[in-house]
Amino acid sequence: MGGGRVAECRIGFRTFGELNPEKSNAVLFPTWFGGRTEDLEPLIGPQGLVDPEGLFVIAVDAPGNGISCSPSNASGSFPGITIPGMVESQRRLLTERFGIERLHAVMGISMGGMQTFEWMTAYADRVVRAVPVIGSPRLNANDLLLWNAQLRAIRALEQAGRDPRQAMPAVYAMHQFALETPERRARLPLADAAALLDQTGAPGRHDPRDWAAQLEAMIAHDVARGGPLEAAAARVRSQSLVVVATRDQMVHPAPAEEFARQAGLPVLALTSDCGHRATACEEAYLHRAVRRFLKR
Repeated sequence: MGGGRVAECRIGFRTFGELNPEKSNAVLFPTWFGGRTEDLEPLIGPQGLVDPEGLFVIAVDAPGNGISCSPSNASGSFPGITIPGMVESQRRLLTERFGIERLHAVMGISMGGMQTFEWMTAYADRVVRAVPVIGSPRLNANDLLLWNAQLRAIRALEQAGRDPRQAMPAVYAMHQFALETPERRARLPLADAAALLDQTGAPGRHDPRDWAAQLEAMIAHDVARGGPLEAAAARVRSQSLVVVATRDQMVHPAPAEEFARQAGLPVLALTSDCGHRATACEEAYLHRAVRRFLKR
């Protein structure tokens, strides 16, 4: 995954619709950071982000989410996870399980958008359409500050020999802070703000080892592999729609906007003050636009 090998890596997935005889109607939909395919299910339907009518939608659990191979369910030591490693596991699932060599589309939200950018550049000839939604081809300083702060909180307790689960309330609070804009949160009644903070201390489904592994994957993510972004953008062959949230403070839109400009790709901008949650606040508009693009 990250230069190491997993003796047995199981990949979780769910399918919707039917694969046609030509195997040309498959849509890959990988999960976001910390997400699972059960979270994607409400987005798949006639009024969802993708309508499976006439398509074969494969929702895939990214490694490190506690369902697919992850530090929390590994029997021994677990190597680091990378975005390219996630995509390679998906490629093998498609070819070895379904015999699919070329995708009608790949799409994903947030970290799923990062995986989509990787598909667009690393497997350009295998993707007909691509829709990275509030993802990034590589992180900028704003993103790296947030993700490294969360990672350091977890690793500091591990290095001190303490239970890293104790870090999760603070990690969740950082996460919550970055999900929306300050302007939106400032309109909340103080009681609601206090309730939000209380929720960050509630037991969650996220194992800190899994959280940290996916954080490290995003921190290292760069489709240009340290080179100029323009070179990576030049590899794109798919019809693509790049979706950004202009006021996103969790995955900053600038790298995606620059990549789209260099590759000559259209950009769909979500402009509300919901920040990273703009996909929910502007759901109807976003879903209509993406469904039209996928059916085109």
